[in-house]
Amino acid sequence: MMPARQRPTLEQVAARAGVSRATVSRVVNGSPTVEEAMAERVRAAVDELGYVPNPAARALMTRRADAVTLVAAEATSRVFGDPFFAAVARGASQELARSGLHMVLSMVQTDEDLDRLAGFLRGGHVDGALVISEHGDHDVVGLVEGCGITVVAGGRPVAAHPGVAHVDHDNVEGGRLAARHLLASGRRCIATVAGPQDMTAGTDRLAGFREALGEAFDEELIEVGDFTTTGGALATSVLLQRRPDVDGLFVANDLMALGALTALRDAGRSVPGDVAVIGFDDADVAAVAALPLTTVRQRTETQGRLMAQLLLQRLGRPVPDALPELAAAEASGSVVLGVELVVRDSA
Repeated sequence: MMPARQRPTLEQVAARAGVSRATVSRVVNGSPTVEEAMAERVRAAVDELGYVPNPAARALMTRRADAVTLVAAEATSRVFGDPFFAAVARGASQELARSGLHMVLSMVQTDEDLDRLAGFLRGGHVDGALVISEHGDHDVVGLVEGCGITVVAGGRPVAAHPGVAHVDHDNVEGGRLAARHLLASGRRCIATVAGPQDMTAGTDRLAGFREALGEAFDEELIEVGDFTTTGGALATSVLLQRRPDVDGLFVANDLMALGALTALRDAGRSVPGDVAVIGFDDADVAAVAALPLTTVRQRTETQGRLMAQLLLQRLGRPVPDALPELAAAEASGSVVLGVELVVRDSA
């Protein structure tokens, strides 16, 4: 059997180029201190020998890990089952890959998870972090910042961190749009399945809904869900038991809205005849559901892209194909993306 080909070493590259080992190290790590003719000889030797720098050694030299972690404060079932997370991850990973960075997914829910995350961050494994889906019981952004890691949040953080950038959608306006549409369509007993009230998206969407309904708002017509399909069905069933006269329903995300449609069908209510239903997100499933869903559209993949671009900017990395919103973020430190109502068959 032929012996395995040995990996070329830094010393072999130095010998081929006729320079010192230290010079090769500076060139492969991007140092601008080597004169161009010498650097060209090193790069030619690297190509000829097929030399690949050792990632661990390179990290020690540059103090960069060339990796970013996306931290989701949710259970595995939600992260892999909710299209919101897939869209954010897709947008962020595309931007990071263009700049040569890897993305590592971290999921945290318990105090033990947070301790493990802190150890990972302090170990120098990543250059920065993106945090999404924070809940009020855990200040994940504060933990990451406390580890000395540059962080950008997806959504307004649950606790105030003046130095932390974030990318959010106008959730308050989204709640307003839903309420106004239901009122304009003649609905008079308008309820909501709100999102979790320990999350800023949940509180902001409810606040906009409450504001736009004005005197028509009724505390008895609120039920809080957990952003899952099962949670949306359960919350809708509870609302119908308490107030059978519901004729309009704003549901704070599309997955819960799909659950609401199931609960309404099981209760013998037609949509939109008896009850008009509006969701939030405009996930792909909203348009292809058995009854296409009227919903508030947010630009989730763009949110992920902007989060990554803001992080790259703060890490001093180049940002290829910068989105227009990035320039505005330089002044304010945050971006709030607009939303729009997409009218389909359910309302």
